[in-house]
Amino acid sequence: MNTTPSPSPSARYNFLFSSSSASRALPPSRALSLTATATLFPSHSSPPSSVSLTTSFSFFQNPNFITGNSLFHSMQRFCSGSSMSRNKAMVESLQRYGVIRSNKVAEVMESIDRALFVPNGAGAYIDSPMSIGYNATISAPHMHAMCLQLLEKNLQPGMHALDVGSGTGYLTACFGMMVRPEGRAVGVEHIPELVSSSIENIQKSAAAQLLKDGSLSVHAADGRKGWPEFAPYDAIHVGAAAPEIPQALIDQLKPGGRMVIPVGNMFQDLKVVDKKSDGSISVHTETSVRYVPLTSREAQLRGY
Repeated sequence: MNTTPSPSPSARYNFLFSSSSASRALPPSRALSLTATATLFPSHSSPPSSVSLTTSFSFFQNPNFITGNSLFHSMQRFCSGSSMSRNKAMVESLQRYGVIRSNKVAEVMESIDRALFVPNGAGAYIDSPMSIGYNATISAPHMHAMCLQLLEKNLQPGMHALDVGSGTGYLTACFGMMVRPEGRAVGVEHIPELVSSSIENIQKSAAAQLLKDGSLSVHAADGRKGWPEFAPYDAIHVGAAAPEIPQALIDQLKPGGRMVIPVGNMFQDLKVVDKKSDGSISVHTETSVRYVPLTSREAQLRGY
């Protein structure tokens, strides 16, 4: 990403990563790129000891970081009280740091308690990806917020949304809440056990009624092929990195629709794909990221 002086959601903060042997200061335009990658230090190098915001908040890297984006900042210290109040505190924290910029995204993320969608509710409000089994992860809260922001105009009431690699069902539930009434949210996940558990998660959440009335559904299938039954989609989100944008997903994107998808292998970019009214496609890069691969079920279970 290039360096620009104008503020943007991906250019809001300076970060200084330091260790005993080296330090690296990043310009504002690289801040979210850094946090979304968390791979600046090779595995054989000493990890940075801390992350500091220019606003003097200090946070420690998550030693269990696997993939799926970044440690933007730890929100654990904002979380006390009931589950929903901790969830609200997480959302308010993301608002303060400028990740959530719209009332609609904040409202939906407040209504869907993240603790219902992570294993045993542990660490639900910490801004870090975590393992959900089967070599899959749930993304960090700030990445979910970013994707909801990028897709907000395509998640209006009555629209159709597809969540590829739906995992625990969290973002699918958020989609369902945004496109109701009369809209449709579809999750596609190729691990049947995750499909079953995601349905159970959604049934405990504020989106439960959407499952009952059929406007939200989760299916066991290869997400690279999309879900043609309810196409075309106004919004498509892909929660794993593809080596290239699958043509099936482009085909299922509605004219005027938008897809957000990480693309790449070792080095990945979060791509925003817009289909124009004449069917032509424009693509731009939002930021650098690190996700698990979008691959076959067998390759995923083998560890890629």
